[in-house]
Amino acid sequence: MFKSDQSSSPDWASKTIKYLWMAFFGGLVFFILFVWLVSINFLGLFGSLPDFKALENPDSELASELYSADGVLLGTFARENRSPVTYEELAPNLVQALISTEDERFEEHSGIDLKAMMRVIFKSILLGQNAGGGSTLSQQTAKNLFKTRTDASAGVLSNIPGLRMLIIKTKEWIVATQLEKAYTKNEILTLYLNTSEFGSNAFGIKTAARTFFNKDPKDLSVQESAVLVGLFKAPTYYSPVFNPENSLARRNTVLSQMVKNDFLSAAEYDSLSKLPIELDYRIQNQNQGLATYFREIVKADLIKWSKENLKPDGSAYDIFGDGLKIYVTIDSRMQRYAEEAMREHMAELQKVFFNEMGDRDPWINENLQVIPGFIENAVKRTERYRILKEKYGDQNDSINLKLNEKKKMKVFSWKGERDTLMSTMDSLAYYKKFLQAGFLSMDPHTGHIKAWVGGMDHKYFKFDHVKQGKRQPGSTFKPFVYAAAIENGYSPCYKVTDQPIEVNIPGQPPWSPANADGKFSYENMTIRKAMAQSVNSVTAYMMKKLSPKLVIETANRIGITSDLEEVPSLALGVNDVSIFEMVGAFGTFVNKGEHSTPFYIDRIEDKNGNVIQQFTPKKRPAMTEEHAYLMTYMLRGGFEEESGTSQGVPSSLREGNELGGKTGTTQNASDGWYMGLSKDLVSGVWVGGDDRAIHFRSWPLGQGAKTARPIWVKYMTKVYADPSLGYTKGPFPRPERPLSIEIDCDKYEQESQRFADFNYDAEKNDF
Repeated sequence: MFKSDQSSSPDWASKTIKYLWMAFFGGLVFFILFVWLVSINFLGLFGSLPDFKALENPDSELASELYSADGVLLGTFARENRSPVTYEELAPNLVQALISTEDERFEEHSGIDLKAMMRVIFKSILLGQNAGGGSTLSQQTAKNLFKTRTDASAGVLSNIPGLRMLIIKTKEWIVATQLEKAYTKNEILTLYLNTSEFGSNAFGIKTAARTFFNKDPKDLSVQESAVLVGLFKAPTYYSPVFNPENSLARRNTVLSQMVKNDFLSAAEYDSLSKLPIELDYRIQNQNQGLATYFREIVKADLIKWSKENLKPDGSAYDIFGDGLKIYVTIDSRMQRYAEEAMREHMAELQKVFFNEMGDRDPWINENLQVIPGFIENAVKRTERYRILKEKYGDQNDSINLKLNEKKKMKVFSWKGERDTLMSTMDSLAYYKKFLQAGFLSMDPHTGHIKAWVGGMDHKYFKFDHVKQGKRQPGSTFKPFVYAAAIENGYSPCYKVTDQPIEVNIPGQPPWSPANADGKFSYENMTIRKAMAQSVNSVTAYMMKKLSPKLVIETANRIGITSDLEEVPSLALGVNDVSIFEMVGAFGTFVNKGEHSTPFYIDRIEDKNGNVIQQFTPKKRPAMTEEHAYLMTYMLRGGFEEESGTSQGVPSSLREGNELGGKTGTTQNASDGWYMGLSKDLVSGVWVGGDDRAIHFRSWPLGQGAKTARPIWVKYMTKVYADPSLGYTKGPFPRPERPLSIEIDCDKYEQESQRFADFNYDAEKNDF
C-alpha cells in the first residue's frame, strides 16, 4: 500500500507539470492569437487601430498660436490649449523626473515593460495589492495620441465588462511597439509631454509650464519639473492651485524617485523637499494677457479665412486644432504701454465721473434730466432677457421676478474684482455707469497696427470700440473739410471771420452752428488757427464754400469708409465712424498722401513652419504729397497756434518734436476723441458712455482734451521712453519739391493784398 502511494506520486507530479506547460503554451498561443485578432480588428469585434501613416503623422489637436511682431506669444486659439515643443526645448531635469516617476526602464524596453507587467499581474491582480500601473511611457503616448479608450475606437466586444480593458491594453501594447519602431526614445518622450493633460485647461508641457510658472519648459527648475510630472497621476487631485498640500507631497515623491534613479543626490533632495511651491499661475484664456480685444478680432478674421482657403488635400483649415502660427503686426511692448495708458487714465477719469454724478444716474436727456425707464428698456436688449422671454413668454411678472432676483457674482471695479450680491437689473445699472474707451496706434508708412485696445477689461466688457464700435467723431472730422479746402487751392493762411454763419437747406430752416463756448470772437483768423482752436463757424463757412458732396468725396478717398450724409452739419462730425478708419485716414496725411488700410495680420504658417499665406498691406494714392504735408502743417496748429486744443500736451513730448493733433467732442459731451500724429505713429482715442445718453453733465469735463487726449499723451511718453522701440522725435517728412501754396502767412497776406489791388484797378480799367 505504501509502495503503491510512493510510486503514484511522480506520475501525479509529472502530469501536473505537463498540464501546467500545456496551459502555459495554450495561454501563450491564445494570447498571440488574441493580439493578432485585435491587430486586424477581426470582424469589427475589437475596434480600429491607427494605420502606419497615422503613426508617422499622429493627428493630435494643436492650438494655433498668435505671435507679435517682436516674437511674443500673445495668445492661442484652441479647443484644447496645446502648443508643441521639441526635445531640445525640454529641461533635462524634466526628462529625468518623468522617466524616474513614470517609466524607470524606459531606455531598456521596446514599448512593453515585462517586469512591470509581471508585478501588476502577481501583486495587483493575484494578491490584491496596489503595485502601481504597468503602462510604459510608450503605451501612455499611444493612449494620448490615438484615444484608445474612447468610444470612437471601440468594437462590438468592447461593451463586455473586463474584456473591454483587456482589449484597450492590448491595443496600447500593439501601438506602443509600433511607436518604438517609428520614433526614437527622445521623440516618444516629446510626444508624450506634448499630448498630456495637466489640468487648468493646459494641454502639453509648453502650455503647462506657462500656466503654472510662466516659463518655457527649458527654463523649469528641478522642483517645478517635479510638480508638473506629479500632475500625471491625477491633474485635479494634485493641482498646486486647488490642492497645494497634495501637490507638495506628490512633488516630493517625484524628487525621491529621482534620488532612487541617481538623477538627484540625497542632499539635494533634503534641500529641495523643504521648499514651498512658488507659482506664477496664469491660466490662459481670451480674457487675460495682452491684446484681448485684438485677439478676438483676429479670431473672427481667421475663421472667415479658413472658410475661404483650403488645404492642398481639399480639406478646410482648423484654426482651433491645426497648430497654425499667426504672425501679427502688434508690438507687445507698445501694446503694453497702450493698455497701461488707458488703465491709468480711465481709473482716474472714472473717479471724476462718479464724483460729478454723485447719487444721480448718468443717463440723462438734453435738459440733464434722468431718463425714466432707461434700465428697464436697456435690459430688453440683453441675452438674459431674451432667454427669460423664451421661457416665460408674456408672463412679465415671472420675467421681472427673475430679473430682480439677487445672486452672488463677481463684478469689475478699478480696484480689482469684487464679490457682491446683485440682480440682473442691479448689475446692468452698475455697468452702465462706467465710461468706455478705445485706442489704436498705427505706423502710417506701412499701415502696421502697433497697439489695439478695444476696451477696459475684456472679461466684463466684450464690445470692441476700435473696429466694431462707431460713434460721432465731432471736431476730429474737421480736418477732412480742410483737406478738401487745401486740395482746392486754399492756403492754411486763408482768413475767415469767426462770426455767425447760415447755410440754407432746401425745405428746412437754415443751419447756423454755434461755437463750443457759445460765443463768436469776430476775429479774422487763418483756417489753420480756426482748426487749431476748433472754431465751428469757420468750418461751417468752408463747408458752405466747398459743399458736403466734395467733402464726402475727399473723406472717402482719404480713408473714411462709413456712410456719410450729404448735409452741412457733416462738417462738425455728425455721422458715426470707427477709430479704425479714422486712424487709417489720418495716416494718409503723414504717409505723403498714400493711404494704407490699417493692417494687422502679416502671415500664417502651418505647424511645421511652412508659410500658408503672406498678407500685404493695401495701399493706394489718395492725395498729393504736397497736400498731405500741408495737412500735417494744419494739424501742427493745435500745438503751435495760440489757444490750440493741443496746447495742454506736456512740453516733454513737444520739445524737439513736430506733432499734430485734433480733439473732438460731440454734443452734450457724449463722445470725446483725440487724434494724435507724429512722424512715425498715428493714434486715435475715443472715450464715452456705453450709451450716448451716458455722459458728463459738464461739457468742459467731457471734452476730448480731458477724456481722450491724456491717454495718447501717456502712451507716447512711454513709447519715447523705450529706446528699444526705435521711435524718435523729429519733423514730419517734407515734400522734395517746393510748395506751390504759400504757408508763410506774412508773405501770403502781401500777395493777397497785391491781388486785391490788381482786381480793384482792373475794374477801373486802369492798368
